[in-house]
Amino acid sequence: MTLSYKDVADIIKIIDASRCDEVIVELADVKIVVRRGGGAGAVAPVTVPAAPVERARPTPVAAPKASTSAVAAPSPEGQIIVRAPMTGTFYRAASPKDPPFVDVGSVVAVGDTLCSIEVMKLFTTITAEAAGKISRIFPNNAELVQYDQPLFAIELTT
Repeated sequence: MTLSYKDVADIIKIIDASRCDEVIVELADVKIVVRRGGGAGAVAPVTVPAAPVERARPTPVAAPKASTSAVAAPSPEGQIIVRAPMTGTFYRAASPKDPPFVDVGSVVAVGDTLCSIEVMKLFTTITAEAAGKISRIFPNNAELVQYDQPLFAIELTT
């Protein structure tokens, strides 16, 4: 048996409305652990590092083709590409009224917030895995991103 996003959301709603501090749901090949992280009725915010982080390697290229695809963009040495750890909606700011977490040219440290990705009304904060300067932001705000899609290029600081 598999679980849909709706099933997981329903489980979280049930737990949130209950007095349970922890629930473990195990199926044949799926295990979900939900723990209450704050006071009564609060669910701990989810923060995951962007994954996977790939160090750029020079790639021999015959003749670069014109492409608007962020996925096909080669990355020069000295940069890392921050990729989406999940499929969801990409947001550059905490709310439409707030300024973006980062812009092109922003200097970031390890652990700084880069963006958030929303899946079924649950927001996951994506943080920097390396210190450097944002050299490119691939998706537009409020755009659907796919798992492993490039989100940011960060020029590493030496």
